[in-house]
Amino acid sequence: METLKDQVVIVTGGTAGIGGGITTELSERGACVVAVDVDEEAGRKIEKINSDQVAFLKGDVSKKSVAEEAVKMAVNKFERLTGLVNNAHVSRQKPLLELTDDDWSISFETGFNATLQFMKAAYEELKKSEGAVVNFGSGAALRGSVNQASYAAAKEAIRGLSRVAANEWADDNIRVNVVCPLALTAGVEQWKENDPEEYQHVVEQVPLNRYGDPQKDVAPVIAFLLGEDSKYMTGQTLMADGGDIKLR
Repeated sequence: METLKDQVVIVTGGTAGIGGGITTELSERGACVVAVDVDEEAGRKIEKINSDQVAFLKGDVSKKSVAEEAVKMAVNKFERLTGLVNNAHVSRQKPLLELTDDDWSISFETGFNATLQFMKAAYEELKKSEGAVVNFGSGAALRGSVNQASYAAAKEAIRGLSRVAANEWADDNIRVNVVCPLALTAGVEQWKENDPEEYQHVVEQVPLNRYGDPQKDVAPVIAFLLGEDSKYMTGQTLMADGGDIKLR
């Protein structure tokens, strides 16, 4: 297991689900984490478990001021910033023709715009530390999954942004990569209970025949992209999905 000692990482949506798994895994590997989320109860809980290494910031990631505050918190509490994980994203599942302007707005504000704002806010500190950014794409976007138009569009915009940033920030030794996960989150658990047959059908299409665990299966990929072992990788999309999608 690669150590992340001396690393300081911002994780958006970092208190539960995939983000919670990332926060926990990074801290267990020695990193300090600023977990940004709107869920104060979950935030205080994850902060209390390891207050020396985890700081919680309650905030809406769609707001530029929250991105700036997260960077300030990282520097003030932990003295530096070496990594950024843009995990947070809210969207609504509807057929394309039923999506409202508000549906499109919430997906792009919490997904694409939040990712951009956090990257811009973190840039100067990441330049100092020659740090890394990990953004999130989605298999739903790569597949064009039905009822996912606003989410898929925002995720592919994030991948495009990430490739450009990887090229533009390479001279600063800032690496920018993307992860597309398939994980058993609380939302997926609920879907599994409500529609077990459809859930099983999806699982059977995954070569490793299961959804990933947020901390054990997805978070280590994030840790790899933040660490020294991936220092020659940038602009890439990695699938943490049990082999469901093979990029070419």
